[in-house]
Amino acid sequence: MSRRAVAVRVEGIVQGVGFRPFVYGLATRLGLAGLVGNDERGVFIEIEGGSALVEEFLTALTGDPPPLAVIERISTGPAPLTGRCTFVIAPSAPGGDRHALVSPDVATCAACLRDLTDPADRRCGYAFTNCTCCGPRFTIVRDVPYDRANTTMAGFRMCADCAGEYHDPADRRFHAQPVCCPACGPRLRLIGAAGDPADDPLGQAVRLLREGGVLAVKGLGGYHLAALAADERAVAALRSRKHREDKPFAVMAGDLAAARLLCAVDPAEERLLTGPARPVVLLRRLPDAPVALSVAPSVAPSVAPSVAPGNRWLGVLLPYTPLHHLLLRALGRPIVLTSGNVSDEPIAYRDEDALERLGGIADAFLTHDRPIHIRTDDSVVRVFRGRDLPIRRSRGYVPHPLPLARAAPRPVLACGAELKHTFCLVKGDRAFVSHHIGDLENYETLRSFTEGVEHFRRLFDITPEVVAHDLHPEYLSTKWALDQDADLVGVQHHHAHIASCLADNGVAGPVVGVAFDGLGYGSDGTLWGGEFLVADLAGFERAGYLAPVPMPGGATAIRQPWRMAAAYLDLAYEGHVPEDLDVVRRDAGQWAAVVALARRGGNAPPTSSMGRLFDAVAAIAGVRDTITYEGQAAVEFEQLADPAVDEAYPCGLVPAGTRFAVPGVELVRAVADDLRAGVPRDVVAARFHNAVARVVADGCVLIREACALSTVALSGGVFQNLLLLGRAVTLLEERGFTVLTHHRVPPNDGGVSLGQAAVAAARGCPP
Repeated sequence: MSRRAVAVRVEGIVQGVGFRPFVYGLATRLGLAGLVGNDERGVFIEIEGGSALVEEFLTALTGDPPPLAVIERISTGPAPLTGRCTFVIAPSAPGGDRHALVSPDVATCAACLRDLTDPADRRCGYAFTNCTCCGPRFTIVRDVPYDRANTTMAGFRMCADCAGEYHDPADRRFHAQPVCCPACGPRLRLIGAAGDPADDPLGQAVRLLREGGVLAVKGLGGYHLAALAADERAVAALRSRKHREDKPFAVMAGDLAAARLLCAVDPAEERLLTGPARPVVLLRRLPDAPVALSVAPSVAPSVAPSVAPGNRWLGVLLPYTPLHHLLLRALGRPIVLTSGNVSDEPIAYRDEDALERLGGIADAFLTHDRPIHIRTDDSVVRVFRGRDLPIRRSRGYVPHPLPLARAAPRPVLACGAELKHTFCLVKGDRAFVSHHIGDLENYETLRSFTEGVEHFRRLFDITPEVVAHDLHPEYLSTKWALDQDADLVGVQHHHAHIASCLADNGVAGPVVGVAFDGLGYGSDGTLWGGEFLVADLAGFERAGYLAPVPMPGGATAIRQPWRMAAAYLDLAYEGHVPEDLDVVRRDAGQWAAVVALARRGGNAPPTSSMGRLFDAVAAIAGVRDTITYEGQAAVEFEQLADPAVDEAYPCGLVPAGTRFAVPGVELVRAVADDLRAGVPRDVVAARFHNAVARVVADGCVLIREACALSTVALSGGVFQNLLLLGRAVTLLEERGFTVLTHHRVPPNDGGVSLGQAAVAAARGCPP
């Protein structure tokens, strides 16, 4: 048999996922010699042996890789024959241009769960059990290549048993960088209100929760706040201390069976709940699911009213670390598990900071001594037509890169928007969208953004030469971008939304883009948000829009949707608003002043925002006059609608020069007239949703007739509304359109940075 030597280069997510042990096992099984190692580009292999066996090795390399590996490309070339007789794992080779990818954090695998409950296993009950198939990755990595010395596990010296597993090719912990056990740490501890450590930290934490306490728990990417989900008093206390008035809390159920007692779970949702990313999944609550009605906690799986007040959906996640599994098994009941912060602040992830910031909220801290290098919130996902619809892309998904349809000729940093902020770094055709940062409205969040940028730059060896930013001059991300020493690319907010949807689907355009959201700075200096665009990655033209109305009080109108109701109703009834409308009676004390402000147009900027139209109609329908979190009125209005209703209010499109306008005042008048006539609110809400869906379809048909485009991209936070999204997609498909929706990044502002990056990349490419 002729002998052959081949040099192999494997790129993708191939570090920290057991790829080197996989290669070692494959090569030794085939009797081949050579070596495998990590470097800044991924995994390098030198393989030597009989030609047929080498070919079999190369085929198996892509045919059966480790489950967590994502192979992007494999390159091979001839290598000199060395006469080696054995195959070894070589030391990592630092230096050179970095291309290696880092794995997201991965939920505890089935094998480690068996170790966790096996009394004969030395890791039985150990809260940090992991192997090459699971455990912390992104949140502990300081640098590449992915070796223990470059993680926050560097301070824990492996004991003899762990070292034996680490160096044993037959062990599943062979070269598992976070390998550890009770002998070598990390270790749990419980810190009470007085700051004293406690014996049996897990047992005392369980006791505290059972007694109605609020517990801070150190997770993979930061601290969470926990309370028994069935304990109304504890949940209400957590809500009060956290200053989170109405926004629903997420619930961690012990297993899939417990989740099914609370919510309907379809196969796609089950896949998400039990998959390696373990996001929070928004599930429809069962109408007969148990609710803890008394102040005393219920023993049955149930949730207290304060967990998700008035909400038909519940955010549910399953345990994703050994600590969570141990905690939930000991409790036997679901817990609220929410980000460890005060509302509007970033999640706490450093121990000292957590003790200071959460000391007034938590009664005790269940913590440990493994440092978290980068804060990372839980991801949140809905399911739409069997596919993921991300609401927040973070832990479990980041930093997996997304491919760009058009590679960037120069490195790009996209600075994102203001709310639900993410940033994005691009090298070639790889876009690294960051973890969820939060709302860039204070210094702490801005610092989290800048620290995150520096970490990504170092991790992926990207020095941006182009910085893309939003056009809004008051966004902190824009101000920061303008101070950078790089070529600047301003990207209009709604163009970025559509470009994000294109990049999400690997399409370059052109398409008909429908971008519906709260607010975005338009290229004409006004506030947009109900836009029909003809767009590709490089540019756009505004083809249609929601007819602008005043936003009385500016940002105050966002927090007080009844102000938008006043502005819309004043226009709809030409200054003669019926006084028998409930919204007029409820807000009579300020109504006249707000209407006068809208008419004067001083502190009442005009806006074409579809989000503000939803706010107005929600207030008119009596859903909510004021909000305590972004989008609350629209979220509750969606849940009010009866999905069995097919009727829709009429709304004709109005020519506006070479464009068209959507007269939102017609919809507002129809809603108000129906309510005055005694039509049930759930019917009114459904008719409004159906009308907006028809407006989407009618507008796209009008543009198709002018531009011969048959693909539509839907983006913007309004399309998180599944009722609207479903109706709009159905109507568009019935009219012959191909419809693009989001499935890898959120349609909300969390996806804007990807859109900005895709635009900057496209503009930098030759035509």
